Amino acid sequence: MSDRYCVFGNPVGHSRSPAIHAAFAAACHQDLVYEAILAPLEGFAACVRAFVATGGRGANVTVPFKQEACRLATRLTQRARLAGAVNTLSFDGGDWLGDNTDGAGLLHDLTHNLGCPIAGMRVLLLGAGGAARGVLGPLLDAAPSRLLIANRSPATAHELAGRMAGVGNLGACTYAQLAGECFDLVINATSASLAGDALPLPDGLFAAGSLAYDMMYGQGQTPFLRLAGSRGATRLADGLGMLVEQAAEAFHLWRGVRPETASVLTVLRDGR
Repeated sequence: MSDRYCVFGNPVGHSRSPAIHAAFAAACHQDLVYEAILAPLEGFAACVRAFVATGGRGANVTVPFKQEACRLATRLTQRARLAGAVNTLSFDGGDWLGDNTDGAGLLHDLTHNLGCPIAGMRVLLLGAGGAARGVLGPLLDAAPSRLLIANRSPATAHELAGRMAGVGNLGACTYAQLAGECFDLVINATSASLAGDALPLPDGLFAAGSLAYDMMYGQGQTPFLRLAGSRGATRLADGLGMLVEQAAEAFHLWRGVRPETASVLTVLRDGR
């Protein structure tokens, strides 16, 4: 019987993870099946337990369950512990290992696929939820000249900044407090694009030559990328590359082999 893996989310019907992991499995000669599971908003833990009880070996976790997955894991990797959020679970009997591959995936997409080194850049991270938590540590490790977290709730933004105190040059503010600020890289880590919502961002946010990056992806440009393009962002990128790269990290954790990603990303983009 093939080993079972999945992605949990709500919503999850848009996920490209099943196609990505099927391609990885074929290329690496691994016998597994991977499915998307819509978990109830109030029933994530029960859904995970039911999956494990029927032979599940590992799972990816997407919005809005990453922080709950962190609490559910019996053991955490260092990067998951730092993030306080989990996007990858590995099940071995009663041992549920929680990891976070989002930051590694984002950094690989930015630096290798998009040719955007972070060192010395002014970076703005929009959002302070599970997606933001997963990438903050790796972004700080990449040595930007400045990294600012902006969020609707100032308390949440400051709590996250405080969690990373001493790691790098990090600040927090509300969207309204961004007036007069300017950045080389603006990353949307909110779920606004999934709902088709635009963020209340001021003019002048995007520096000359700046990159606007949405961690979400979909058919065509997201609302954030449309807004960024109209406000002067020079380059626009969605999160499909990050999705593929973080999936490769998860696949390596589960199977012990690291799949090649460039061809999979090309197929996904061409197939849109």
